Amino acid sequence: MEIERLVLPGPALTARDTAPLCARMARLYEAGATAVVCDAGAVTAPDLAAVEVLARLRLTARGRGGLTVTGASPPLRALLDLVGLVELLGEAEEGEPAVGVQEGIEPDDLAV
Repeated sequence: MEIERLVLPGPALTARDTAPLCARMARLYEAGATAVVCDAGAVTAPDLAAVEVLARLRLTARGRGGLTVTGASPPLRALLDLVGLVELLGEAEEGEPAVGVQEGIEPDDLAV
């Protein structure tokens, strides 16, 4: 499994960043990446443009491999949560098991 890293520019993303970043991600997948870790540590002034860039990156990754965002600041985390893209952070939502974790089944559990 080949995991590649894509570093986002900061402190803010703009709509002009979308096409070059998506093209870079597509090239990573074409070169054999099976997943991309998107480092958002430099994005310290996130806004809806940053959310749009991440949403477009997610669409670019769809069907090619995984995409996870790391280094997200609390404001970026809050925005991603607000628009329903918090799964990009690779964290479980409240009440949900973490990705790849299976809930246990007890012998006396009733079938639903």
